[in-house]
Amino acid sequence: MTALTISIVVILALVVIPIIFVVGLYNGLVRLRNRYKNAFAQIDVQLKRRHDLIPNLVETAKGFMKHERETLEAVIAARNVAHAARQNAVSNVGDAESMTALAQAESGLGGMMGRLLAVSESYPELRSNQNMLQLQEELSSTESKVAFARQAYNDAVMHYNNKIESFPANFIAGMFNFVKATMFEVSDDSERDVVKVEF
Repeated sequence: MTALTISIVVILALVVIPIIFVVGLYNGLVRLRNRYKNAFAQIDVQLKRRHDLIPNLVETAKGFMKHERETLEAVIAARNVAHAARQNAVSNVGDAESMTALAQAESGLGGMMGRLLAVSESYPELRSNQNMLQLQEELSSTESKVAFARQAYNDAVMHYNNKIESFPANFIAGMFNFVKATMFEVSDDSERDVVKVEF
C-alpha cells in the first residue's frame, strides 16, 4: 500500500466512523421515543375502556339511585374531562402539560368514582344487581391494566430520558430536537391508595 492509499483510508475512517456513530445514536433515540409512545398507546387503550365503562355504570346505577342525580352527573362530568384530557395527551405524548392535565383529570375521575361507590353502599339492590357486578369486575380489571400500562410507560420514559441526558447522546438529542418526556405520575396522594371497587 502506498502512502496515498493509507492516507485516503485514514481520512475515510475519520469521516465514516463518526457518521456511523451519530446515525447509531440517532436511531437509538428514535427507537426509545417510539417505545414510550407505544407504551402510552397501551395506557390510552385502557383509559378509553375505563371511560367507556363509566356511562354504563352510571346508567345501571340511575335506575336504583333516583335521589343521587347530582352524584351521577358529577361522575359523567369528570369522565368527560378525563376523556378530553386523554385525547389531548394522545396528540402530545410525553408533553409535560398534557401529561399533568391527564393525571389531574384521571385523579378527579377517580375521586368521583369513589364518591359514587360510597353513595351506592346505601342501595343493597344495586350492590346485588348482576349488571352492576359485571361492570364492577370489568372496571376493577381495567384499573389493574391501567396501573400496569402506566408502569410500562414510565419505565420507557425513564429509559428515554436517561439516554437523551447521557453523554454523548445528549449532543445528538440536542441537535435533532429530542426533548425530555414527562412521566404519567399520580397527581394526588389519595390516588396512591388502593382503589376498592366494591358494591
